[in-house]
Amino acid sequence: MSNPSILILPGDGIGQEVMAEVRKIITWFGDKRDLAFDVSEDLVGGAAYDKHGTPLHDDTMAKAQEVDAVLLGAVGGPKYDDLDFSVKPERGLLRLRKEMDLFANLRPAQCFDALADFSSLKKELVSGLDIMIVRELTSGVYFGEPRGIFEEGNERVGVNTQRYTESEIERAARAAFELAMRRDKKLCSMEKANVMESGILWREVVIEVSKDYPEVELSHMYADNGAMQLVRAPKQFDVIVTDNLFGDILSDCAAMLTGSLGMLPSASLGAPMENGRPKAMYEPVHGSAPDITGQGKANPSACILSFAMALRYSFDQGDEATRLETAVEKVLADGIRTADLMQADGGTAVSTSEMGDAVIAALNASL
Repeated sequence: MSNPSILILPGDGIGQEVMAEVRKIITWFGDKRDLAFDVSEDLVGGAAYDKHGTPLHDDTMAKAQEVDAVLLGAVGGPKYDDLDFSVKPERGLLRLRKEMDLFANLRPAQCFDALADFSSLKKELVSGLDIMIVRELTSGVYFGEPRGIFEEGNERVGVNTQRYTESEIERAARAAFELAMRRDKKLCSMEKANVMESGILWREVVIEVSKDYPEVELSHMYADNGAMQLVRAPKQFDVIVTDNLFGDILSDCAAMLTGSLGMLPSASLGAPMENGRPKAMYEPVHGSAPDITGQGKANPSACILSFAMALRYSFDQGDEATRLETAVEKVLADGIRTADLMQADGGTAVSTSEMGDAVIAALNASL
């Protein structure tokens, strides 16, 4: 039997640096846990544009369709700001999501005890926080037609179309219900059914899907109230499911509850392949951070935790995922910090590679 396959796309900026630490951890699992992967690497974003004149070469897209999981670092940077919209680095990321049909974006917001003071909220509101936002990723206002900037009379008008089909809502909802069944069996669906027809349909379809999951406690909330509740009492939630636009906003809101973008992973899942595994791409939430690129200051934790999500959702290695997550938590509890996590009250400052080494040391201690 062949090993599970992973395509690594480091991308731009600090994507190269944080992905180097993930490669070390992938090697560790092969050496120490007899969990080997067939790993290949290619270009995306600005790096791909520099070589091919496109943010994602067709050959790379074909590779992404064939592997069991894609690990992506980050894309973009000021070097590419003046490019035509069609070839900006972010278009490579959007093409991966669209052509792999990665319709369910999983964004955990977990506050490690060692970092509870980093949140802008009071410690008691975020300590022990562990929520998951499921964002529909391939439809809605970001993809709806018609779209564009048009002349109307003697002025310009910008048009974007919010559009959802029943099937698009159903599969996102089903992914969220399945996730809720693996957690605390609580799901809150967020939309704007009070002012948007797409929101009315969203709620109706989610309620219909809920009949297949009688064990899950389903609630509904308008998305604007949901944003308020996330900063008022975030621990009332476990799994949240919402559309593309609101998911983009709400997940970034939830991200700040944890105190640092450098700690936040994500997974984008699609339909099952022939081997039963979902098509999947895993990436840290943070960007390419050109201001610190090449300085050894980047926090690799989010990228490492993204690989932990791959272990759990693509490779059915939940225990090993927990092992890796626990190792990251131990490193933080020991006061080991990259620059983004340093505070006046101390901690041991380390570089990107030293943080990766500390996680590996914690993994070794777990054996």
